Amino acid sequence: MAAPGLAQQSDGAAASTLLKRAVELDASSRYQEALVCYQEGIDMLLQVLKGTKDNAKRCHLRQKISDYMDRAEDIKKFLEQEKEEGKYHKQIKIEENATGFSYESLFQQYLNAAVTEVWIEDPYIRNTHQLYNFLRFCEMLVKQTSKVKTIHLLTSMDEGSGKVQQTSGLEEIKESLSEHGIELQIEFSSSIHDREISLSLYIDTAQD
Repeated sequence: MAAPGLAQQSDGAAASTLLKRAVELDASSRYQEALVCYQEGIDMLLQVLKGTKDNAKRCHLRQKISDYMDRAEDIKKFLEQEKEEGKYHKQIKIEENATGFSYESLFQQYLNAAVTEVWIEDPYIRNTHQLYNFLRFCEMLVKQTSKVKTIHLLTSMDEGSGKVQQTSGLEEIKESLSEHGIELQIEFSSSIHDREISLSLYIDTAQD
């Protein structure tokens, strides 16, 4: 087990990396991505603050956290205003080796009781790590308070040596989801290239 001091240094370095990335994204007007990184980085700094004993360092950390929280709040208000005016379109570009983008941070805000179906297009759900990532996404859907009943997966078939692993892995996930009352519908296509996730909303139009 790492010593508390070393763990704290590690958390501080991770927070610094995330917040540096947040500032870069902010400067590039990629506000939604910046907000995610600001929030993740602030959470890490708060953990560092809890383990810091030196008063001067604590004061410095509090000021940094306050500054980042103020900026994050400004971005949040700006995005909410964009939504109200109908100008908001969310597209997050996650670059290779980027951090701070958990499934929860990306999708949790959209997973409410109105979401009943999820469509996923991903040409590469074949290898062990790809199947594991898909499983993690499904687990998130199960854990949330949404009423998702059907997940539609469109992917490409592995025609090589990994075909058995792909089909058996997807079947296991399908069976596991069925135990939670969620149906996984799987289709294969050789013509898809991009990744996309769409959510459907159920709107009750019945009148009293």
